[in-house]
Amino acid sequence: MAKQTNGYLGVTEPVSLSGPTEIDVARSQELEKFLDDAGLYPSHDDAVCREEVLGRLDQVVKTWIKRVTRAKGYNEQFVQEANAKIFTFGSYRLGEDFFIELHNMLAEMPEVAELHPVPDAHVPVMKFKFMGVSIDLLYAKLASLVVPENFRTTLRCMRYWAKRRCVYSNEEEDDD
Repeated sequence: MAKQTNGYLGVTEPVSLSGPTEIDVARSQELEKFLDDAGLYPSHDDAVCREEVLGRLDQVVKTWIKRVTRAKGYNEQFVQEANAKIFTFGSYRLGEDFFIELHNMLAEMPEVAELHPVPDAHVPVMKFKFMGVSIDLLYAKLASLVVPENFRTTLRCMRYWAKRRCVYSNEEEDDD
């Protein structure tokens, strides 16, 4: 984990601490319009459904982390304070708690179908459908407590680039 020194995270100083210029903001808006026109933003109905699924999945993951901390012998106060957060990106070498305990919890849920853990993939993942929505769930340990809001825009750009070069996925439909 990166240590905080002199007001910033990391080993080296940031290149700049200044915010975006007016030109940066205008170009970001142009980029977002381009991505929207390219169909890389979900429809309102898809977005509502995805938010519902992610909210429900967030509850499952929070229950899972409490079960794991309790099973590892932590006191009840620590168990109650244990927390996990769902982000729709990221990867990390996954442990057995993710592929056994969380997998078993998901397998017992009627909302979950086509549950396929892929622990040996280059980016280990659990693939499944939750209430009909395709999910690729990865476990990420972040060294930063704050994830910049523009990360989703960057991710959409990378996805667009990869799709155009047929290297994004071997599936027809993409997921966040």
